[in-house]
Amino acid sequence: MRLVLLGAPGAGKGTQAKLLGEQFHVPHVSSGDLLRDAVRKQTPLGQQAKDYMDRGQLVPDDVLVGAIEERLRGRECSQGFILDGFPRTIAQAEALERMLGKIGCPIDAVISFVVPASALVDRLGGRRTCVSCGALYHTAYNPPAVAGKCDRCDGELFQRDDDKEETIRARLQVYERQTAPLLDWYRDVGTLIEVEGLGERQSVFGEIVNKLGAVA
Repeated sequence: MRLVLLGAPGAGKGTQAKLLGEQFHVPHVSSGDLLRDAVRKQTPLGQQAKDYMDRGQLVPDDVLVGAIEERLRGRECSQGFILDGFPRTIAQAEALERMLGKIGCPIDAVISFVVPASALVDRLGGRRTCVSCGALYHTAYNPPAVAGKCDRCDGELFQRDDDKEETIRARLQVYERQTAPLLDWYRDVGTLIEVEGLGERQSVFGEIVNKLGAVA
């Protein structure tokens, strides 16, 4: 199973990608995680990406495409993948199509999550991340047992720069301007599946699986 997940920041792509990866036994490939890992390790890629990420802007294609291609060509992705956060523009979608065409692995379906902007700001603004293990929490919906501490490893929780309200709104503007046109592109290709992303995670997951079964 090879899937692309589309949706504005905070739409639930990461949560559903993990569930879908477990369901279909394929890896969750997050472009954001790839880039944040590079930033933490202070690699040349990470240094290039950091300034863009801190401002809520898209990382340039020449930085991102190479990282994605290297990951998808790995042995772990040979039987499929759940691609989260890439592509974000039509140019990236065309690059992905060329990339997968070389290895004979076309996309099976593109899942688009529909969530109101007000809910996205609320979701992201309350998100907290463990500095040690990367576990995610939310001040309202998924708080830790002890405020500011990770339940798993007791690490400190922090708010990522790209989860602050000013940056969130910038990210949403970027999405609407550059990523939303992908919906029409994939609709024309015939691989787009739209789902309501505002419900409970299991109900959203169930809708995705049902719709995938209908087009399989």
